[in-house]
Amino acid sequence: MAQNSGLSLAQGTALCVGAVLGTGVISMPALAAEVAGPASLVAWIALIVLSAPLALTFAALGGRHPDGGGVSTYVRLAFGPRAGAAIGWTFFFAVPLGAPAAAAFAGGYVADILGGGRATTLLTFLAIVSAVFTMNWFGVRVSGRVQLVLTGVLAALLLVTVITALPHADLGNLTPFAPHGWSGVGSAAAVLVWGFAGWEAVSSLAASYRNPSRDVPRATAVAVVLVGVLYLAVAFVSVVVLGPALASSEAPLADLLAAGVGGPVRILTAVVAVLLTVGAVNAYLAGASQLGAALTRDGALPVWMGRSPRRALLTIFVLSLVSAVLPLSLHTALLLVTGCFTLVYVIGTAAALRLLPAGRWRVVAGTAFVAVVALLGLNGAPALLSLVIVGASLAYQAWRARTSAKTVMPSPINDGSAAPNPKTNPVCAGVEAE
Repeated sequence: MAQNSGLSLAQGTALCVGAVLGTGVISMPALAAEVAGPASLVAWIALIVLSAPLALTFAALGGRHPDGGGVSTYVRLAFGPRAGAAIGWTFFFAVPLGAPAAAAFAGGYVADILGGGRATTLLTFLAIVSAVFTMNWFGVRVSGRVQLVLTGVLAALLLVTVITALPHADLGNLTPFAPHGWSGVGSAAAVLVWGFAGWEAVSSLAASYRNPSRDVPRATAVAVVLVGVLYLAVAFVSVVVLGPALASSEAPLADLLAAGVGGPVRILTAVVAVLLTVGAVNAYLAGASQLGAALTRDGALPVWMGRSPRRALLTIFVLSLVSAVLPLSLHTALLLVTGCFTLVYVIGTAAALRLLPAGRWRVVAGTAFVAVVALLGLNGAPALLSLVIVGASLAYQAWRARTSAKTVMPSPINDGSAAPNPKTNPVCAGVEAE
């Protein structure tokens, strides 16, 4: 690979920030406050602290095993090809289910200005996913440069929002601190998992960095700090400025900016919401397209779904359109996707315990593993979807193995003494021949 090709450190950092920050900052403060009140800040801090070992674990794996398969590759190396394929499926098929849910948050801001309700939300989703599809169709380098610009602009806008709103803070809004009891903190943490999903997505892009072993850990470390600071700042200021009204706000970032700046800020916040969503969906589609191609390469996904990153990208795009018209509420879709991502985290960090060298990296991975197991328990029943996807993957692999075995069986004309010829037997030749 030429020295000037691939993702730079700055582009990689922007993709990390965009994947994690994304839609969480425009919606999560209100959703968390609804179930925990001001005590939701405890859940925010807990998730920020958790994100550090989790992100660094995947960064360490990406730097040592750069591959488009991401978490799927790590699990395959640690536990075998069937487990790796199952986790790959869990992430790959969760992305198109999550894209409409992510875009719905931005759609709510657009509908707040234009009206139109669900129709406006669906049109916003279609515009966002189509734009991201086009960017990624022209390669990771194009989307990486776009993401760098988006992340810089959005970080500046969030800082302006926080700084201008902070003088209107009322510390009295911190009381009562836990109006729904301390159990509400756990409920808020379960909701906030959505806002911190993303570290596993960028691991699929590790092979696209110019220098994976050096730049993946660096980009992730910078992103952890930026995401933590921005999330906590927005969450804290939202609580102390908006007070009880935060829990019922459908556009908390718009309300916060209105408190700080005043005047007609709805259009500006709608633009912010759309750009943040573009950043998140961009990172996920970029990572999932690389993952789909890697799964197909390894024989774990049908060839027609992911013969190349572009083919995988097209598959995700079509499945996203189908998901958008399913009769699922936003809350249900959010929890289903979160359950899938949490299972990916659990198995991915378990793989890290086997793949990373003994010492500090294994301690980091162990800390992340314990934390995500606890989060899986908080997800509850919606996590069952991930088990359905795992079962479908195992069924497909079993079917493919039986089909391959029947294809290579000696025919009545062949006594079996000669080995099958890969040039005349596509199954024996593997994915490349297909």
